[in-house]
Amino acid sequence: RDAVCMIIEDTRQKAGKHDLKHAYFHDNNIGLVRCKLPFGDYAPVPPVSIDTKEDMEEIAQNICGGKNEHQRFIRECKAARDAGCKLYVLVENSIGITHISQVHIWQNPRSCYSPRCVQGPRLQKAMETISERYGVTFLFCAPSEAGATIERIIQSYEQ
Repeated sequence: RDAVCMIIEDTRQKAGKHDLKHAYFHDNNIGLVRCKLPFGDYAPVPPVSIDTKEDMEEIAQNICGGKNEHQRFIRECKAARDAGCKLYVLVENSIGITHISQVHIWQNPRSCYSPRCVQGPRLQKAMETISERYGVTFLFCAPSEAGATIERIIQSYEQ
């Protein structure tokens, strides 16, 4: 059964010392995610998280690269979805892509020495599938706009 809420437990909590709390969480359908917290032992899962990508090549590698890389990326997408956290993937780029519908125009610079590498149309389809399955929103901006974009996303959840 799905958890009614999720909380984060700091990874520095000693194993076996908190069984009563864990039993309570389990009995009350409260999901537990272990993650290093900057302070404290327990915290709510944030409503939003932003994963930044340096460029189109990095997101292409995450999604369409090796099997391990792809699986790690999908695990993160699933974990955010399952925790009730809205995940944004902000792809910085200097080629003018501003929306997922434009990804098909991207030409992978690796294609000159690796003709079978992923190109824009396949990457766009994969991004759309991930968005549909896991609720991930892909955003795009110039590197100089990344800070302001992150601020805008976070502020929209603080209101």
